[in-house]
Amino acid sequence: MSRPKDDPVRAAGGVVWRSKGADVEIIVVHRPKYDDWSLPKGKLDPGETWEEAAAREVREETGLEVELGPFVDQVEYVEHGSKADRFRRPKVVRFWAMRAVGGTFTPHREVDAVRWLSPHDAIQLLTHELDHGTVQRFLTLPLQ
Repeated sequence: MSRPKDDPVRAAGGVVWRSKGADVEIIVVHRPKYDDWSLPKGKLDPGETWEEAAAREVREETGLEVELGPFVDQVEYVEHGSKADRFRRPKVVRFWAMRAVGGTFTPHREVDAVRWLSPHDAIQLLTHELDHGTVQRFLTLPLQ
């Protein structure tokens, strides 16, 4: 059964981090389809929880296994429809902090590159301004 076109698209992702000495680095992904740098995220599958989707999408896009941490942010915007349908749907994306605990990135069709960066440098590279706010909110969280 399909969703009505005015129902928001639901997506989830992560601010994936690792320790770098006394500091942290976060991962950003390059999506060749859009030629942008973003936080890893993707749409929920039917029956999947937000948290399950967030961890799965991070794993699919980055190859990393992660430990789910606290909720970081919810962003809402209107996604660009295809040129064929010219329809723009609302989209809701929820992000969690996620500590990288293993895995290795292999380039693929959806994501052809990743970068581990300081949060400040990540904000400079991230294409979408909403991602900047998500990283800023991540920085207010206690990490373990």
